[in-house]
Amino acid sequence: MTTLVVDVRRAEPDDAVAISETHRAAWQHAYAGLIPYRTLMAMVERRSYEWWQRAIRGSTSILVLEVEGAIAGYATLGLNRARSLPQEGEIYELYLQPEYQGIGLGTRLFGEARRLLGSLGCKGMVVWTLEENERAVDFYTGLGGIDIAEGSETFDKRPLKKVAFVWP
Repeated sequence: MTTLVVDVRRAEPDDAVAISETHRAAWQHAYAGLIPYRTLMAMVERRSYEWWQRAIRGSTSILVLEVEGAIAGYATLGLNRARSLPQEGEIYELYLQPEYQGIGLGTRLFGEARRLLGSLGCKGMVVWTLEENERAVDFYTGLGGIDIAEGSETFDKRPLKKVAFVWP
């Protein structure tokens, strides 16, 4: 029997290349067919490894999920940006490489992100996702998220609904 080593930890500047690669693969997988191709690729290209190095050194908390020492996912989190919602914490992004999805690793990363927000004193948490991203909607619903608010994002003149899931 083989034991797989899985760890969640805070990101370090040396993780920037791997996070950038994870971001690219996860976004292309999640948003192909939802966000217009050129817009999606422009969004992905903006998140170069230099961008991630700056983000890691900045004020946003970034967690990475490692499988056998290789980064398989990441989460960015901090204070809730939607002043209309009472939840104090927010997971801004939570993504896994496509080959690591559906086996419980996202749940583990989510749990660690939620714990970190709690340790920072945040009461309640929100996550926004595109309504058409059915995998994400199912994921957050399965974790007990309550669909409480709607919004909209426009990508290349194409408006897409987004929904907010909250946890008390």
